[in-house]
Amino acid sequence: MAQIDFEGRVAVVTGAGGGLGRSHALLLASRGAKVVVNDLGGSRDGSGQGSEMADAVVQEIKDAGGEAVANYDNVASWEGGESIVQTALDSFGKVDIVINNAGILRDKSFHKMDQAEADAVLQVHLHGGFHVTRAAWPHMRDNNFGRVINTTSGSGLYGNFGQVNYGAAKLGLVGMVRSLAIEGAKYNVAAHAIAPVAASRMTEDVMPEQLLERLQPDFVSPLVAYLCSEECTETGKIFSVGGGYMARVALLEGEGVAFQDVPSVEDVAEKWSEVVQLGDGSQEFTNGVGEQTGKIINALGITF
Repeated sequence: MAQIDFEGRVAVVTGAGGGLGRSHALLLASRGAKVVVNDLGGSRDGSGQGSEMADAVVQEIKDAGGEAVANYDNVASWEGGESIVQTALDSFGKVDIVINNAGILRDKSFHKMDQAEADAVLQVHLHGGFHVTRAAWPHMRDNNFGRVINTTSGSGLYGNFGQVNYGAAKLGLVGMVRSLAIEGAKYNVAAHAIAPVAASRMTEDVMPEQLLERLQPDFVSPLVAYLCSEECTETGKIFSVGGGYMARVALLEGEGVAFQDVPSVEDVAEKWSEVVQLGDGSQEFTNGVGEQTGKIINALGITF
């Protein structure tokens, strides 16, 4: 198979100062893409800022012979999203790829969560993905090519204790992808979502060291790069990925029940097993982000 490259393509990667974003940026640049490395430089909870993280990744790319520029804007504002994309336009003349990876965590059980903890996470993840993509979208349509990758999470797809804010934002990004895929189809603009399990500052204190060693970000980036390529013509898909494991995730709807007349509450109760049935009942469904990680561990044969 011919090598897949990104010569002539311009990619924006948010949250690219470390972890997954850095890995995505390095891989795309190594294959010819010109990259805008966006990172606010803040801490895991979104506080603080600085230029060092983005600058370091840009230097890595340049040292390897690639082209990149840094951007330090905050994805959480409409203006920040526009400025990030404008950096691509000013530096490289266009934008072809947007990878929405920037994120923060403010975990807390729902009954203790305050407005600031909810709003901050929704603004960075859900609004951030919207802001950057919206700024890039007209340019992709005009160029008849575009790829958008939203970083969702098992917490959004399956749920996780203490992450109602994060899970709500992450599943919102999936809904965004599904509609973008429909709107972008006639313009050769594809959109996908990935739910990665990988070692990063977001996960470094919640997974054992042995597992983190296997779940390096480098295992995730090849899928992201393929989804961003011209060779991949699919759109609107969701993937679980980590440590070399890749699997499509889908929203399912069962055969259901059709009532010819307005049913009583008791009618619903009587037919409940049919209402909730998916498939023939033999399928295994993922319940919680812990099970998502468990599937990856089992598939890879990791033992502790």
